[in-house]
Amino acid sequence: MVRVLTLLVALTLWGAAFFGPAAAQESGPLRIEITEGVIEPLPFAVPDFVSDDSAGAEFGQKIARVISDDLTGTGLFREIPKDAFISTITSFSSPVQYADWKAINAQALISGAVSVDDAGKLVVRFRIYDVFAGQELGQGLQLVGTQDGWRRIAHKVADQVYSRITGEGGYFDSRVVFVAESGPKDARQKRLAIMDYDGANVQYLTDSSSLVLAPRFSPTGDRVLYTSYETGFPKIYVLDVASVGRRALDTQDGTMSFAPRFAPDGRTVVYSLTRGGNTDLYRMTIDGGAPERLTVTPSIETAPSFSPDGSQIVFESDRSGVPQLYIMSAGGGEARRISQGQGRYGTPVWSPRGDLIAFTKQSKGRFHIGVMRVDGSEERLLTASFLDEGPTWAPNGRVIMFTRETQGAQGRASLYSVDITGRNLRQVPTSTGASDPAWSPLQN
Repeated sequence: MVRVLTLLVALTLWGAAFFGPAAAQESGPLRIEITEGVIEPLPFAVPDFVSDDSAGAEFGQKIARVISDDLTGTGLFREIPKDAFISTITSFSSPVQYADWKAINAQALISGAVSVDDAGKLVVRFRIYDVFAGQELGQGLQLVGTQDGWRRIAHKVADQVYSRITGEGGYFDSRVVFVAESGPKDARQKRLAIMDYDGANVQYLTDSSSLVLAPRFSPTGDRVLYTSYETGFPKIYVLDVASVGRRALDTQDGTMSFAPRFAPDGRTVVYSLTRGGNTDLYRMTIDGGAPERLTVTPSIETAPSFSPDGSQIVFESDRSGVPQLYIMSAGGGEARRISQGQGRYGTPVWSPRGDLIAFTKQSKGRFHIGVMRVDGSEERLLTASFLDEGPTWAPNGRVIMFTRETQGAQGRASLYSVDITGRNLRQVPTSTGASDPAWSPLQN
């Protein structure tokens, strides 16, 4: 029975709590067994992609580096350094010397070739190999894009490697919209920005002339909802990412509207609206339909988030005396409380998979990012800090990004990511302070 490189990553949060080393069995799939407290990352090799022509020569090494960074950044993979290589890849069509790669304990090998076609497009071919089985894992693929878009192609290759080895969807070819912050803490300037998931290719979407908060992607990633204080009161705007054109949503005059989020259909928006000192949830169509009130209580209802099928909404409310999490039908009506622990709960976000809800929790002077089942069971805190808040999900529902702010007059907000097991806490590099991240779906 030929052993196939199918890394069954049982990263379940709710079964056994820890990971053990990869088991090198004589037959059957290669697995990561959940046994102990430390995961042994899968060793892989990614030689520089070979150049099929002189025009493609500058891209081979850069693409291989981005692929490596994507995979190692998950905490599930470990790159074997080039100085350990016995074989080299000099031609994309040459047979793989499996024994040489096996000798350095490479369990996966990624090889590729780069060229530029007559139209000036970048052409990338790649293959993934199971070294111990001595065979290709799946079929080789070819990707074509602009030369300026070489990083996107590299992310797409990494997504393919990740998916074939873990059996889960990738998340590298995605973007994050966030609030870029500058200036002293008591006079902070904020503007909307967008970047690749790893902090590259930052572009600014607004200037810093007015305060902006809480950007949220549409399900297709082409539009962003956000709150602006441009008029002196919070008001919701929708921005087209490609053209950077924007318009205000026609919410009710004389009110404050904020905390917007798209429904899965991309045509409906749910948000908070304050009028007469009372804050409730409303929804309306993105093209300006009449607002529909969803909650009618004397408490503050905010931070709504749809379930992936659009049938329910999770939100934050202080109707019990302190902020807690509740779920109700997307059409409004009676809500049931799901948070049951000690402390204050807020900013709930439904996982793309539909099985978990991420949240911010304040308890005993500390802030946490946590996850729980949709019925409120099996709560687990993933982080602890002076101030952690505002979780957002990766497209595959495996990783959460959030804001972490340090204390003191010189405190700075930064973006961090963490796996839903609480492992692999990493800072996302940004050139300025950064807060309020929102992860896009995978790009087309």
